[in-house]
Amino acid sequence: MKDLLTVIVFYAVTIMQVMALLVVSFGTIQAFILSLRAMANPSGAGRNFHSGYVQYARWLIAGLTFQLAADIIQTSFAPSWDEIGQLAAIAAIRAFVNFFLEHDMAAQEKREAR
Repeated sequence: MKDLLTVIVFYAVTIMQVMALLVVSFGTIQAFILSLRAMANPSGAGRNFHSGYVQYARWLIAGLTFQLAADIIQTSFAPSWDEIGQLAAIAAIRAFVNFFLEHDMAAQEKREAR
């Protein structure tokens, strides 16, 4: 039974890591294209660039969420102190990025309300 769970966890974690890779890769390509457009057509106060930044941050949050889910599954099955440390680091990075993303989104909403 433990061998079957090991195989299931391996494939589940691999699928989630691939999902995270795809999400971050797509977001990076989109952010690159939006950055090129923002440089080619500058807007007042850099709104186009900032909008692309916020969209990219959302992609990164989504990718980190998938990575965190994979790490939680992997760590809950056979935790080591190294894996627990990695999980804590990913959770902290995600919380940090999410905090600043929400702050930027609130600031952008205030600017657009003017």
